[in-house]
Amino acid sequence: MSVIVIQYVTLDGVIEDPDGKGGTPGGGWLFHHGPEVVAGDKFRLGSVMDDGVMLLGRTTWQLFSGLWPTRDDPFSRKMNGMSKLVASRTLTDTSAWANSRLLEGDVVDFVKQERRDIVITGSLSLVHTLMAHDLIDEYRLSVLPTVLGSGRRLFPAAAAESQFDLETLSSERVGPAVLSRYGRVG
Repeated sequence: MSVIVIQYVTLDGVIEDPDGKGGTPGGGWLFHHGPEVVAGDKFRLGSVMDDGVMLLGRTTWQLFSGLWPTRDDPFSRKMNGMSKLVASRTLTDTSAWANSRLLEGDVVDFVKQERRDIVITGSLSLVHTLMAHDLIDEYRLSVLPTVLGSGRRLFPAAAAESQFDLETLSSERVGPAVLSRYGRVG
């Protein structure tokens, strides 16, 4: 079992508001590179989408549940068919997106006990929680050649206090981005 974080990220490490729906000053930076930047399996998940589970925070799930169910291309069918768990204390209904359900109990305990691969996208608070517990095995980052200068980052300044090393697993150009994969050392 692996915990895989997938994120679109700017060259200076910002992941906040890539589509502009958050209304931040730099929001929408992802689509400056065209709509093809998000088409298909850009993160090379492959069979993980068949056998794994997607873990999402409430905000990301709500955004995705308004987007993915209306799409019918091969990648969207995989996204819609994938098992999805939502870590939320306030959401009560997950019927808007097929194969979604609320995570019962503590998210850290769930991740420690889960036997399937877990994919997390967006959901920055959730990622930071799992990062703080050293539960992330791999980061798949689609790095776009945009510099924003400010915004919420995947690796917050507080992470520097608990430095950790990763190993580069691969790097390849995917459209206008570079998909870089980093794994836990050892």
